[in-house]
Amino acid sequence: MHFRPTVPVDDPAELMRVSAFRRQLDAGASSTGADEMATRNSALGPSLLQDLQRFERDGHKGELLEVLAACVRHGRSLLVHLQIEDRMLPMSVFPADRLVHLPIEMERFLSMPLGDLRVAAYEPPTLRPPAESKPRGLGALLADAPTFEPLGPLLWELALRGSRDELLPEIAGVVAYRVAPGMELRALKLTGSLATAAQRLQRETCSLREIAAWPSFDRQRAMRMLNGLYLQAGLIVSRTHPAAINDHWRSSTAA
Repeated sequence: MHFRPTVPVDDPAELMRVSAFRRQLDAGASSTGADEMATRNSALGPSLLQDLQRFERDGHKGELLEVLAACVRHGRSLLVHLQIEDRMLPMSVFPADRLVHLPIEMERFLSMPLGDLRVAAYEPPTLRPPAESKPRGLGALLADAPTFEPLGPLLWELALRGSRDELLPEIAGVVAYRVAPGMELRALKLTGSLATAAQRLQRETCSLREIAAWPSFDRQRAMRMLNGLYLQAGLIVSRTHPAAINDHWRSSTAA
């Protein structure tokens, strides 16, 4: 279902400024105290929180794709505060429902330089997905309900055009890859070499080295595609397949 967004799409200036967001964070930390903030973060669940914290580096919360991958992997909802230039953009992710909420239209979001998005903070979401929302009458629903969009296409675009150009840790190493035969690819609207590569991976298992040598591919493009397929829950990763073992042997002999 599509409803009116909570922030007018023709006025992105209504998004909070970074300076105001920082003041809000500082005020919250002062008024609630460390114990209450820790309790709020604990609502994310210990496994997700531990996963998220391993990506933190030098005070930064990690790359957006890393954060979303952890959220999807644990099936836990998350509100991610993104910085884009001097504005803050909240993104509420509901992996169990495969939905995402943004205060601007998805088309506008995907037209942004996705590689410039930075994770400023994350916390439990304040929104609830449609399945958990209580009906309040059609008039109230149409007027106030947030816009939810499919999560899959957003994850795919972030994998292809976001800041991360290396494999996610969960699919890296001496491995071979295949796309699950029953995976539905139509929602991603694949064309050209990406469509050909995904279809080929549904028929055969290949190493990263082999995929990077395909027409119109290089190592970086292959890794971005594999990250995207992994986040669609359609990538089979094998560490014992001959394609992985043979690729490891070639790498060792080359060294």
